[in-house]
Amino acid sequence: MKFLDLSLRHKLPLWGGLLIVVTALAVTASNLLLTRENIKKNMLIRSEILGRSLVRTLYSAVSQDDVWRAYEIIDFPLRAETRQPSFQLEDFIVLDAVGQVFISTASRRYPLQADLSALGPTFDLLKTRLAQNDGRMVVVESKQILLAIPLIADGVSLGALVLVHPANYFQASFDNVLQRTAWTTLVVLLILLPVSWYWGRRISAPMTLLAQYMGNLGKNSPPAPRQRVYPHSDELGRLFQVYDQIQRELVEKASIERQMMKSERLASLGRLTAGIAHEINNPLGGLLTAVDTLKRHAAPDPLLERVLPLLERGLTQIRDIVGALLIEARAKGRALGRQDIEDVHTLLAQEAKKRGVEWTWDNSVSGDLPLPATLVRQALINLVLNAVQAAGAEGHVSVRASLVEGFLALEVRNDGREIPPELMEHLFEPFTGLNEEGQGLGLWVTHQIVAQLHGDIIVNSEHGQTRFCVTLPLGEESWPPASA
Repeated sequence: MKFLDLSLRHKLPLWGGLLIVVTALAVTASNLLLTRENIKKNMLIRSEILGRSLVRTLYSAVSQDDVWRAYEIIDFPLRAETRQPSFQLEDFIVLDAVGQVFISTASRRYPLQADLSALGPTFDLLKTRLAQNDGRMVVVESKQILLAIPLIADGVSLGALVLVHPANYFQASFDNVLQRTAWTTLVVLLILLPVSWYWGRRISAPMTLLAQYMGNLGKNSPPAPRQRVYPHSDELGRLFQVYDQIQRELVEKASIERQMMKSERLASLGRLTAGIAHEINNPLGGLLTAVDTLKRHAAPDPLLERVLPLLERGLTQIRDIVGALLIEARAKGRALGRQDIEDVHTLLAQEAKKRGVEWTWDNSVSGDLPLPATLVRQALINLVLNAVQAAGAEGHVSVRASLVEGFLALEVRNDGREIPPELMEHLFEPFTGLNEEGQGLGLWVTHQIVAQLHGDIIVNSEHGQTRFCVTLPLGEESWPPASA
């Protein structure tokens, strides 16, 4: 992976640390070079001061050709330098007017009367510059550093005093400065690098998080709006604000798309049920007429008298179910009674027995209630039938109908498989039920009926228990309405 392709949470601290290191090294190197030149310059100045002080005492010795006196003058500071180095001096050489050695502190290296040019290239260059000089100090740098101060008395050149330094005569002082500077730079780096790394990670963290959020936009359904993680109003803060706005718009867009899909499915279902209703209503009318004829003209029969009302209520319920599927208007019909709820027990008891389901039934409703019997019966049938199918063999289903503070409460419980969380959100949409034997319309029809009657339906499915609870307001009106 290329360095430039690294995440900002790594790249920013690395760039910051690299910048600090380069800056520290550059500043240190610049200061060291400047310090080196200053040390060199200061030591030359000190050597010049020493040389000029010696020149004043050398005038008489050189002019009187007193070699020993001249030697004593230049030997004393050299011995002092040997005991306590401060000038980094190697030797003193006194030249006469013609450029020959008058006296030196190292007679073997610089013998008396030796011509300056014979001592080596550096000394030859010094002789040339002294010949071209007008009485000023001369400095020659090569393998050695030579500092020559002319001896001039009354405008007459008597010769020159040469101070011989090693080429690295200032290195000891520079090494001390270098060591202190290196330690100081190291301490500064040890402080700044962790601080740079911390702030680099702190600054890059919101950008990394924003990139992660932006990468997840448009994938499946957008996530719920997050708490603002960057409270400032700079450029990065405005990016987070734009992200929040885009996220809200995507959430709204996804919600609108779901509503549109649901509306399209409902519209398709409406067109289907409209055609089915037309085909069912024709033979259904004939069946209801036949039942009415039997009630009016058939010979008295106890079995027929017990079965015909059940058959008539069933056929009437089929007719009203078709009207409920059409979702056209609030259904009208007879008021709900206790027997209508007991009919559900009668109709489904055999189904529960066939499936091996244990059955518990509790109906405390008495008298007529201001609710449409057909719709309530159909909602209860759908819920109980789903519970029986979900409980399975040796399962248990519990049904309870009661009046609670002006509401009809219908509660259906069953054990067995739970409703998956991913299905719970779409539980009351058509064709999405758990029952593989049906078409997934039972709970949708139940939800439509409860909505028509201004009631509520609550579902809870966990720990091997599923519970549907329907509450329907009884209201003040009598049932059925006068226009029924």
